[in-house]
Amino acid sequence: MAVTVEKGSMGEPALLLERSRAITLHGRDRKGRAVVRIVGNYFPARALGGRAEEALRSYLRERILPEIGDREFVVVYMHSRVDRGHNFPGVGAIRGAYETLPAAAKERLRAVYFVHPALQSRIFFATFGRFLFSSGLYEKLRYMSRLEYVWAHIDKEQLEVPDCVREHDDELERRPLMDYGIEATETRCMYDAASMDTSASLHSLRCVS
Repeated sequence: MAVTVEKGSMGEPALLLERSRAITLHGRDRKGRAVVRIVGNYFPARALGGRAEEALRSYLRERILPEIGDREFVVVYMHSRVDRGHNFPGVGAIRGAYETLPAAAKERLRAVYFVHPALQSRIFFATFGRFLFSSGLYEKLRYMSRLEYVWAHIDKEQLEVPDCVREHDDELERRPLMDYGIEATETRCMYDAASMDTSASLHSLRCVS
């Protein structure tokens, strides 16, 4: 059973994240599991500054996990229109927040659907994913280059898709070479894999623009 948490129990960073609606619960997938929707474009990374990990940890612990309760769940992460300097919290913040989840919650997470992954992110996670994240999370990662592939797992009526994500999907249909980094997007680089706050040197993976 979900537990109701008063907003006053969360700190300012988590409240800022809540107001952004970057992370919300949206219905069930085709197997009846809860769906956590993450809209990267909504994440207030610039406003949070160095408090991104704090906000993620608090918001997940105080709001999302109590609402999920003891159910199994999946994550749909929409990477469309993400820019490293504006709305990307950094791999370190994501890793830190995930690693602090209770072991039972990690076990109940069944899949992470990564929608609209840039070429740089695919290469980055293929190269460093196993070192940055536990095998339990890495093996649950599923790339979804188009929204149509998401619908094989989640009914359209169960997941609200923001306009920015739909528009990016339409743009990819018109300009398929964007999937391979050969043609730049209208917003240029989605984020630079070489600068995802890790110690790894990835200068060769800088975005094509």
